[in-house]
Amino acid sequence: MPAYNEQHRLTPTLDALTAHLAGEHERWSAWEIVVADDGSTDATRELVAARQDPRIRLVTGDRNRGKGHALRLGVAASRGRRVLVTDADLATPIEELERLEKALAEGNCAAIGSRSAPGATIGDRQHRVRELLGRAGNLLIRATALPGIRDTQCGFKLYDGDRAREAYAASRVNGWGIDVEVLRHLRRAGLSVAEVPVRWSHRPGSKVGPLDYVRVLTEITRIAARALRPADVFAAFLFLLMSVALYSARFFAPADRYLPDSLRDQNQWEWFFAVTADNVAHFRNPLFTDLQGFPDGVNLMANTVMLGMSVPLTPLTLTAGPAVTLSLVMTLGLAATAAAWYRLIVKYVVPGRVAAFLGAFLAAFAPPMVSHAHAHPNFVVLFMIPLIIDRALRLCTGTRVARDGVLLGLMAAYQVFLGEEPLLLTALGLLLFAAAYAVVRPDTARTSWRPLLRGLLIAASVCLPLVVYPLVWQFAGPQSYTDIEHNPRSFNSPLALLSFAERSWLAGDARTANALAFNTTEQNAFYGWPLVLLAAAILVRLWQRALVRALAFTAVAAAFLSLGREFRIPLTDVTLPGPWRLFADKPLFEAVIESRVAMICAPALGLLLAIAVDRLRTVRRPAVRRAGLLGVALALLPLIPAPLRAVDREEVPDFIADGTWTSYVREGESLVPVPLPDPSDAEALHWQTEAGLGFKLPGGYFNGPYGDERVGIYGAEPRFTSNLLRDVRNSGDVPPVNESWQAQTRADLAYWKAGVLVLAPQPNDRALRETLDKLVGTGGTWVDGVWVWDLHEGSHSRAAPITLP
Repeated sequence: MPAYNEQHRLTPTLDALTAHLAGEHERWSAWEIVVADDGSTDATRELVAARQDPRIRLVTGDRNRGKGHALRLGVAASRGRRVLVTDADLATPIEELERLEKALAEGNCAAIGSRSAPGATIGDRQHRVRELLGRAGNLLIRATALPGIRDTQCGFKLYDGDRAREAYAASRVNGWGIDVEVLRHLRRAGLSVAEVPVRWSHRPGSKVGPLDYVRVLTEITRIAARALRPADVFAAFLFLLMSVALYSARFFAPADRYLPDSLRDQNQWEWFFAVTADNVAHFRNPLFTDLQGFPDGVNLMANTVMLGMSVPLTPLTLTAGPAVTLSLVMTLGLAATAAAWYRLIVKYVVPGRVAAFLGAFLAAFAPPMVSHAHAHPNFVVLFMIPLIIDRALRLCTGTRVARDGVLLGLMAAYQVFLGEEPLLLTALGLLLFAAAYAVVRPDTARTSWRPLLRGLLIAASVCLPLVVYPLVWQFAGPQSYTDIEHNPRSFNSPLALLSFAERSWLAGDARTANALAFNTTEQNAFYGWPLVLLAAAILVRLWQRALVRALAFTAVAAAFLSLGREFRIPLTDVTLPGPWRLFADKPLFEAVIESRVAMICAPALGLLLAIAVDRLRTVRRPAVRRAGLLGVALALLPLIPAPLRAVDREEVPDFIADGTWTSYVREGESLVPVPLPDPSDAEALHWQTEAGLGFKLPGGYFNGPYGDERVGIYGAEPRFTSNLLRDVRNSGDVPPVNESWQAQTRADLAYWKAGVLVLAPQPNDRALRETLDKLVGTGGTWVDGVWVWDLHEGSHSRAAPITLP
């Protein structure tokens, strides 16, 4: 007990302590009270010396140096297996010691009494100004020196004796900030610290004056400056290097290189960034455009254009081009996502930096994430997800529900404009985790559900007004759709969970991956059998930890859901109903690609891995520790991603690049590529972005409605001419064109308000040219590297007598 001029409060405090400890003889057969006097000028020392009890001892300093110095003296003089630090005012009654002892019995190194943890009760409150200053200090502490701990200054803490003497001996702070320094020392040593709710009441006669708050904040600031370890900076730097290495084949020349495994998605996403920048620059509605799908247009809100990125990055897109913007978003976003997972793990799961780094690596660079890294930034730029989880966990504490609810609402609203499907999958994953954790820790669930529910309601009240108009536009606006049919193979086989992805560096198997996933951007499982075995071993070895069981359930449930509406047991003909039937036809979930649900496994497995690696640090048997680390290495090495493949980009025809097209396309008309752009060939979107979005395109690569029921499809609603030209391109056969076909083509061209047809060199281009000659009734002209058919009345396009290279 530190004491400075405590003669008026010391006697009742010592009486209460001795009475309680003597009354708990079975629990505390041996005890001592060490009063550490900090140079008192009153009768404090005499009162202690007058006690005729050898178990009450006095240690003194030569002069008043501060609470920190007194505690350092007192703890050094202690001899107990446990060391309780308590203030002389006994604002937390000694009866609360039982709660702290229970926390230490569960394996924690320290248990700190908290006024902010769920279940804490506060009697008499201190002055409002003093309370606000205390909150400001705690906010600074949580944000810098001790993330995850709500209240360090309660003044009632129980330690393992040896650890306490070691930590206080290593401290240097003489003032009130010593609590932060000691707890930070324990956390850095990889030791667990429990925060226990206690009863607390303000006592008059506080020795903390107004200037002391300034000194405390100064001490905390100094400690916080040392709290950002070089390892944290190095981890962020490593994540950035890994991200750059992943994109190395394109990163340094984004405008000239293409990721072939992105299929046509790179063209689509560059177009998304370009059209958003164009809308913003010209003060047009960023939720709609008619540059694709002309004249009907595209509902951009229903197409995941990532307005949260594409709008603020408009200046970059306009100056450097959409290829540069997309490259930076993907590279920096992936690194930021890994760093955000790292911060969350350090704050809530394990203090060990190596363990946190490995866990964050798996969460951000797992095979499903690398698959989407080809050209799905909405599933790569996920740095908001750990922040949302962090805020939800804060709500469970019940300390600042209103503030955290507002912040959660703002974060969720922003995530809507980054990607709605990742937010939905996050909600599903958190629901699975919460259900599992409530089963294994019902006591925590009972104290957390009310503040969590209240916070979620506040978050919803903040989020919905911000997103209601865009969402109404998305689901009921122009070119909206009701549902969308995905590839019939959009589910995971059980084998996909055990196999390796194509881009896995050491174990990648393109044939197996392509057989188990419907394309290279949707390899949504592929964690590999070694990692699955490691996760099972972690579950068995650390079964007693509630967090491990909840994370394991989350991963297993997500993997099971990703199997789809029905699944076949491998190597048999037995087909069973799949769990996704529960969600498949529900609102919002009906548009989810079910194989993506397995992406929830990545952070769950990452957190399990971090717990296991951190636990290995404390294993005393070298053979066991080496075997565990070997298992971790064997599970992770096959998952290290190889750099994404990139090839030289197709040249834009001179007809487009040199601006020749402007002589053929008038105001309100469209340029019609042959065949029309669709999800299988969207190179025309690149033409359009290179032309500064100067012309409109019928067809395209986007999600839009089809038919009277407005069912969602990929691409524009097909018409006779677009289907015919696509068939000729695929087959190379020239069909027998009749007058009816010509009439239908004229109707389609009129609907598209076509000014010119453009045929670039491509497979089966001769068959396409002959077909167009018959459909249009006139020959095309070779102009600047393409065949063109000028569709304006009075034009006389004829095939030029030239020899093509």
